[in-house]
Amino acid sequence: MGARINARTRELAIQVEEAVKEYGKYTNLRSTCVYGGVDIKQQLAIVRAGVEILVATPGRLLDHIEHKSINLGQVEVFVLDEADRMLDMGFIPDIKRIMALLPKKRQNLLFSATFSHEIKKLADTLLNEPQLIEVAPRNTAAEGVVQSAYRCPQDLKRALLVHIVRTRNVWQVLCFVRTKHGASRLARQLEKDGLATSSIHGDKTQGARLDALAAFKEGRLQVLVATDVAARGLDIDDMPLVVNYELPHVPEDYIHRIGRTGRAGASGEAISFCSPEEEKYLADIEKLLKKKLSIVVADGFDPGEAAAHLPRERRESRGKPVAAARVPRAESSGHDRRTVRSSAGEPARVNERERDRDAAYAKNPDQPFPVNAAHGPGQTKSALMHGAQGDRPAGKSKPVPALLMKRRTREVENA
Repeated sequence: MGARINARTRELAIQVEEAVKEYGKYTNLRSTCVYGGVDIKQQLAIVRAGVEILVATPGRLLDHIEHKSINLGQVEVFVLDEADRMLDMGFIPDIKRIMALLPKKRQNLLFSATFSHEIKKLADTLLNEPQLIEVAPRNTAAEGVVQSAYRCPQDLKRALLVHIVRTRNVWQVLCFVRTKHGASRLARQLEKDGLATSSIHGDKTQGARLDALAAFKEGRLQVLVATDVAARGLDIDDMPLVVNYELPHVPEDYIHRIGRTGRAGASGEAISFCSPEEEKYLADIEKLLKKKLSIVVADGFDPGEAAAHLPRERRESRGKPVAAARVPRAESSGHDRRTVRSSAGEPARVNERERDRDAAYAKNPDQPFPVNAAHGPGQTKSALMHGAQGDRPAGKSKPVPALLMKRRTREVENA
């Protein structure tokens, strides 16, 4: 094995391996790609036959190492794609395990469009006298991407997205959300709105993810809703529009998201929806970009009309005043705090369970009488346990079970 390339996601690994085959079609180099989500038995025979270039996700590579189908002792070049994410706290243990199995004499290559200072310091500890090569300034977006932001309440974002897609009659819109559940829900809602939509996220099977990507690349989808699993490295020709339906919490992820459009010198557009709760994330993005995003208003979009199509309870909640502070119960009524007023105006005891329990003890001679019952001060422990001094009807006393007697005795002694 001459080279091994580590990719963060399955989709990215597949794309890298496709590029390897394209660039090396006139060579005799053999390559393959291994990733999770599919049966490992399908990959074992190909890997054991030997390849010069192996593209893998970290988890599946470790699976093959445990199956002894891969030997890393002959690796000459070790590549980490999207290295800033590969070296974060989620992947660093796997990466260190893999690097410990590599020969000491090798070449390491780390690629990424963004690099924080913390990740760079960590990378320096893994490399020997590294050289930094930058083809563009760090943490910058492509110049051909027109960026703008729409200030919009969270519950009107979907209506705004539908308005933009329909008025522009645009297809292949990549829409980013933060959560997997949110991606599936938005895709279903957009389908009901009449847009050809699918979603891609980590909870979907590998086959479903590949089918959604294939339909999107072929132009059969108007909108593909995705989590950040699709934000890194995916290369789709002439994608016209990227929408940040929800702003990322990490500003570097914004650069990777909008990098799906305007690739290879082409032009593209990136739109971000910003709710009042997301203003801080917008400020972090602008700080990273070192420039302000232009705030625009959608032509012909009427927020009032869009709000009219919301479900009734959501419309009412939008204009509902804040409820007044509750008055403490001790001040709100002259009655005892343990009573409430029923519909007929009579006070009702909240602690009716205690009264029912006392009645149950009186009717059931097999149970020890409660200690907190109304007994005279002169009653003894024996009288409490056996119902002396008239607590139980004469002639109906029964032995108390040993377990209950022991428990009650201890309770009385501790009282």
